[in-house]
Amino acid sequence: MKMLRPLLMLACAGCLAFALPATAAEPRIATVDLKKVFEDYYKTKLADAAIKEEAGGLDKDRKALIEDHTKAMDDYKKALDEANNQAISSDEREKRKKEAEGKLIKINDLRQTVEQFDRTAKQNLDEKLRMTREKILTEIKNVITTKSKAGNFTLVLDSSTAEPAGRPPVILYTNGDNDLTTAVLDQLNANAPAELPKPDTKKDEKK
Repeated sequence: MKMLRPLLMLACAGCLAFALPATAAEPRIATVDLKKVFEDYYKTKLADAAIKEEAGGLDKDRKALIEDHTKAMDDYKKALDEANNQAISSDEREKRKKEAEGKLIKINDLRQTVEQFDRTAKQNLDEKLRMTREKILTEIKNVITTKSKAGNFTLVLDSSTAEPAGRPPVILYTNGDNDLTTAVLDQLNANAPAELPKPDTKKDEKK
C-alpha cells in the first residue's frame, strides 16, 4: 500500500501535466454579421446595380419581341377576315387564306422565340448572380480569416439575424465583444469609389 501511494501521486501529477496545456489554450471566439458585411460591401452594391441594368436591357428586348408578336397576331386576324370575305372571288379568298396561314406560322415562331428568350435570359442572369455572389463571399471570408488570425481567434461565428422562413440564427445571444464586423467592412471598403449606386426605394415607398 505504501508503494502504491507514491505511484498514484506520480500518475495524478502526469495527468495534470497533460491537462494544463488544454486548460491554458482556451478558445477565443469572435463574431461577424455576415449579412451586414455582404450587403454593405461596395462590390455587392456595384454587382447588384450591374445585374439590375442588364435585367432592364433584357426587359426592353423582351417587350420588343412581345410587340412583334402582337403585331403578327393583328396581321393574322386581318388576313383571316379578308380570306373569309365573300365579296371577293374564290381564287382571291384562297390566296389570302394561304397568306393567313403564313402569318400564323410566323406567330408560332415568334411565340417560341419569346419562350426561348425568357428561359435563356433567366438562366444567364441566375448564373451570373450566383458566380458574382460566390466571388464576393470568397473575398469576405479571406478578410475574416486574416482578421481572425491577427487576433488569435480560434473560432468565428455568424451573428446575422435570421430572416422570416429562413435558417434559424446561429447565435442566440452575444454581448458584442470581439465582433469583427466593422473591422472587416472597413478593410473591404477601403478602396470603395466615392459614389455608389443608390438602392431602389420606390418599392418601399409603394408599400
